[in-house]
Amino acid sequence: MILLNATSLSHAFDYPLFEDISLTLNAGESMAIVGVSGSGKSTLLHILSSLLRPNSGKVELFENDIYTLNDSALVQLRRSDLGLIYQSHYLFKGFSAYENLEVASILARQSIDEHLLKRLGIENVIRQKVTELSGGQQQRVSIARVLSKKPRLIFADEPTGNLDRVTALEVMDIFEDYLRENRAGMVLVTHDESLASRCTYIYRMQNGTLKRA
Repeated sequence: MILLNATSLSHAFDYPLFEDISLTLNAGESMAIVGVSGSGKSTLLHILSSLLRPNSGKVELFENDIYTLNDSALVQLRRSDLGLIYQSHYLFKGFSAYENLEVASILARQSIDEHLLKRLGIENVIRQKVTELSGGQQQRVSIARVLSKKPRLIFADEPTGNLDRVTALEVMDIFEDYLRENRAGMVLVTHDESLASRCTYIYRMQNGTLKRA
């Protein structure tokens, strides 16, 4: 099943960023997008994940042209089917880590996966306030919050940037297991070539184009 199909995407700000980008992602697959800072990787991720309308081109998620959907349908799509993970965790600071997970699970009508908390090594700090956690712990809570939603498609922008090497590899193990068990897909933006190599496909953004590595 095709989860993501992007056709002839182009975008510019004060200058041309990229043009004529097309890609496809099927259920159970992952793709990494690599390239130097400022090459347009994160902008492309925002376009693919419904957060930024491209200057031209089309993005289909689950066979729906997302930029023809109304606001209500887009909100429902993001809430039920998409998981967005960033290097900045965007947790609710006045809540405990567990309360952050509860909000996501209630909105998505999914239960919190206690086994996932153990795999991420946060089961013993989950009742603490977000502000009491280290940056790495906050990032793992953010990852747990997204996976607890059971998204069909994960968009991750440097999701292991705040993690040590061992933990980053463990998180990639969790992502791979999740994709396989749920027939989900993932688009990963990273500077880490070794993490990128674990994805089904690697694309390199360079000089305004995206090419298979």
